[in-house]
Amino acid sequence: MSGEPTLERIAQGDGLALCAAGTWTARFAPVLERLVADAEKLGGTRPNIFIDVSQVSRLDTFGAWLIERLRRGLTRGGVEAKIAGLSANYSSLVDEVRRVRVAPAVEASTVTITGMLDQVGRSVVGIGATLVGLVDMLGAVLAAAANVVIHPRGFRLTSTVHHMEQVCWRAVPIVVLITFLIGCIISQQGIFHFRRFGADIFVVDMLGVLVLREIGVLLVAIMVAGRSGSAYTAELGSMKMREEIDALRTMGFDPIEVLILPRMLALVLALPILAFLGAMAALYGGGLVAWLYGGVDPEAFLLRLRDAISIDHFIVGIIKAPVMAAVIGIVACVEGLAVQGSAESLGQHTTSSVVKGIFLVIVMDGVFAIFFASIGM
Repeated sequence: MSGEPTLERIAQGDGLALCAAGTWTARFAPVLERLVADAEKLGGTRPNIFIDVSQVSRLDTFGAWLIERLRRGLTRGGVEAKIAGLSANYSSLVDEVRRVRVAPAVEASTVTITGMLDQVGRSVVGIGATLVGLVDMLGAVLAAAANVVIHPRGFRLTSTVHHMEQVCWRAVPIVVLITFLIGCIISQQGIFHFRRFGADIFVVDMLGVLVLREIGVLLVAIMVAGRSGSAYTAELGSMKMREEIDALRTMGFDPIEVLILPRMLALVLALPILAFLGAMAALYGGGLVAWLYGGVDPEAFLLRLRDAISIDHFIVGIIKAPVMAAVIGIVACVEGLAVQGSAESLGQHTTSSVVKGIFLVIVMDGVFAIFFASIGM
């Protein structure tokens, strides 16, 4: 018998036979779904139910799964519905489908005090694991650096110069543009508010101290974390997925010395340069707006700037830069090496790298602010 599928019900004493016939393939999916759904409602109505598939002319995986689903749906109270008349051609297919286990239904979690405390505990453990990983990476990088100092021929100058180009020189346009615009905005807002008190010139003091000590290096560090930190994580994560890092270990190379140390060194050298260029661009932008918007001519701006700032302000900003660069690089490398073998894991760790890098940069800036205030700088 062939053609459109059917599922006939035949009563046999206290039992019930469901006789399947026709073509049970994905072509007739809507009809089959309806037949099986109606038949599943018979579960529990008879003590003995079996499914006769001897008249099924064609059967594919879809049809086999529906027959198995029907058998499971009719099984009640320890009485298992049976499949009869299965031809040798399709027995292996049905047996294979039968091995598929239905995933347990996920129960909606209820919010309880115990569950909340459990989540807090897991978060604390996760933070602890993150800190341990960062300290471990810092120690590994310092050990690799010491090994390079002892054996200078192992230093990879070409790789370091390449990463310097990527991290520093190619980042100059965007860093200069953003810091220039920030300097313009700070100057315009300062003049707008100081003008109410007739103190337009004090915008120079605010701009000079703020840019050299805080905003300049902090803004550049955040941009580097988003630009270069994410790139480091993606590069190392891709190497981890392609097992290139394992291949380096197999060949006797230290991945920390080959891959991470040049990146870290390039970042530590690049961020002070970018911070300096960013600070100069911000001061230039602020001076331009002060001249065009506030009427403060360039000569008066420079004279006031010389009196408002000292070399200490510049030193504070420059000291922060390499430390922030090291934090960004360590976070990016830790997250890159933590990537598993999927694109989803790569995306998650790249996002985590940027978020953690920016967070730790801001925390370090606060720590430096407290430290320099305590020593009078």
